[in-house]
Amino acid sequence: MVGELTWRRRLLGLWVPLAVFYVVALFPFTWMAATSLKTNAELYDPTAMPLAIRHPSLVHYIDLLRETNFLTWTANTMLVAVVATGISLLLGSMLAYPLARMRFRGAAMLAVTVAVTYLVPQTLLFVPMADLIGRLKLGNTLSAVMLTYPTLLVPFIAWLLMGYFKTVPKELEEQALIDGAGRFGAMTRVILPLCLPGFISAGIFAFTLAQNEFLYALLFLSRSSVRTVPIGVVGELIRGDAFYWGQLMAGALLGSIPVALIYSFFVKYYVAGLTAGAVKG
Repeated sequence: MVGELTWRRRLLGLWVPLAVFYVVALFPFTWMAATSLKTNAELYDPTAMPLAIRHPSLVHYIDLLRETNFLTWTANTMLVAVVATGISLLLGSMLAYPLARMRFRGAAMLAVTVAVTYLVPQTLLFVPMADLIGRLKLGNTLSAVMLTYPTLLVPFIAWLLMGYFKTVPKELEEQALIDGAGRFGAMTRVILPLCLPGFISAGIFAFTLAQNEFLYALLFLSRSSVRTVPIGVVGELIRGDAFYWGQLMAGALLGSIPVALIYSFFVKYYVAGLTAGAVKG
C-alpha cells in the first residue's frame, strides 16, 4: 500500500509534469517537421490530420536548397553570429571586469546603467543605427549587422559576467598581484580560466540572439546574397498573400539545428553560468 502510494505521488509529481513539459516544448518542432514532410496536396487538404503524414516527402527540402539561397543564408548567419559573439564577449568582459573586481567612484551607478541599457527596445534604436550605417556606407553588407548586434549583446554579457566574476575569491587575484602579475595578467591567467562556464553561457546566449535577430537584419540586408536565414526565409518564401508553408517549415527546422546542437553539448555550462550571474550582483 505504501509502495503504491509512493508510486502514485511520483507519477503525479514528477512524470506527469515532465510529460506535459516535453509535449509543450517539442510541439513546435513536431509541427514544423510534419509540415515540411508533407506534399502540397496533403498540406492543403482540409480533411487531413495536422500531424499525420500519409505520404512523407523531401520535396520541400529539395526545393528550398535548389530554388533559394538557403545555403548562402546559413553561411552568412554563422559568420555574423560568430563574429558578433566574439566582439561582444571581448567588449563585455572588458566592461564587466572593472565593475566586478575594482572599486572606484560611480561603479554601482555604471553597473545599473549597463543593466538598464539592455532593456532599451530595438524599436528605439534602429533609427539612429540606420543613420549611422548609412553614413558609414555599410548598407547591404554583413559588416552592418556585425557592428550593430553587439549593441544588443554587450549589456547582457557584461551583466552576466559581472555576477560570475564576483564568484571568484579576491584572494586568488591578490595573490597573483603579489607574485608580480599585473592587473591584465591576473585577469587573463586567474580570473578568466575560472570563469569559463560563464563565458560559455554568455557566448551561447549571444550566438543564439545574433542568429535569430530579425529587425536589424531586415533593415540593413535587402540583397538575397547577404541575407541571414530569418530574413531570407521570410523574404523569399512569403510573397504577398502566398505562403510556401512546406519550404518555410523546412527552413525554420534546418535553421534551428545549430542552436539545438550547441545547447545539447553545453547545457551544463549554460545553466551554471546563468545561475551564477543571477545570484551574484
